[in-house]
Amino acid sequence: MTENRIALKKDLRLLLTIVGILTLIGFVFIYSSSSVYALERFGSSFYFLKKQLLFFIPAIFGLIIFALLPKHFIKKFTPLFFLISLILTALTLFSQLSVKLHGSARWLSIGNFTMQPSEILKLFLFLYIGFFLEKKQKKLKSFWYSYLPFLAILGMTFLLLLKQPDFGSVVTIFITSIVIFFVAEFSLIHLLVTILVAIPAVVYLIYSKSYRLNRILIFLNPWSDPRGRGFQIIQSLIAIGSGQFWGVGISNSAQKFFYLPMQHTDFIFPIIAEETGFIGSFIILFLYFLFFYFGIRIALKLKTIFGFFATLGFIVLISLQAIVNLMVVSGLLPTKGLGLPFISYGGTSFVTLYCMIGLIANFTRWEN
Repeated sequence: MTENRIALKKDLRLLLTIVGILTLIGFVFIYSSSSVYALERFGSSFYFLKKQLLFFIPAIFGLIIFALLPKHFIKKFTPLFFLISLILTALTLFSQLSVKLHGSARWLSIGNFTMQPSEILKLFLFLYIGFFLEKKQKKLKSFWYSYLPFLAILGMTFLLLLKQPDFGSVVTIFITSIVIFFVAEFSLIHLLVTILVAIPAVVYLIYSKSYRLNRILIFLNPWSDPRGRGFQIIQSLIAIGSGQFWGVGISNSAQKFFYLPMQHTDFIFPIIAEETGFIGSFIILFLYFLFFYFGIRIALKLKTIFGFFATLGFIVLISLQAIVNLMVVSGLLPTKGLGLPFISYGGTSFVTLYCMIGLIANFTRWEN
């Protein structure tokens, strides 16, 4: 076994350990944050924990399956997987199939089964980008053969996500893609023009929807409407501040008593900060730093272009979602509908994240 492969296996084990710790923390605080709401709404304080534990089963299966898929199978069917994920996301535009929650139709309902196709789309989009970059490696400087097709792929993706709407995912996917394009050594002029065009586009998207503009205004001054639109972020800040250094103790949160909305999904971190204080918050931040560090180490050791760029996309996307979530709940960014990876409650997102980790594990198997 080569030295590079030994180092890869060691880094992968550390990455899997970090994911496991984050998941365990998620189980503890999904129960702690949701117990009161679950008892009031569903008659069982374990309702959301039980569901997340059920999601853990397909998540583990997804990790194992994607870790063991043959190399030729992944390369052959990646375009098809991406196409299917686009179609599934497009189906949310039909009211007969979609489920609307918090003003967005991001969920697809088929019988008793509900899923969020945009999370699957993220998985196969960055897998496809890795596939595409490997195919177009010799033409990366060409605008017509490489860069324009990339813009078309992203444009299609963004159009579907904005129709839901899911502005937060568009922003994280765009930033992750720019990072990949920069690392892939696309023309800096092309990248600069893309960013310059994106700025007025973002401004237009914000002003075209009143709720987005209101989020910006509330972000600037949440106390202008403390009982309305500013309520959630104010309660989030109260929760974070209440934890002080050591926290009030696990399960002793006051904010979970119907003060802080979405306390087990997008706003689970304030409950963690309240119950475990600065120490617990620092541990969460440090774990995400380690996740990014070892993820990038793995990517840099991969010799295949496909594996390198797909892994880079997964690690940057997951880390960026964590950063955005933590900044939102801390009042450093306007509200976005992004959960805390591996910790927040959620089925499709949780399973998809594990599938990404499974693919990273698979890419390490490709190395000799």
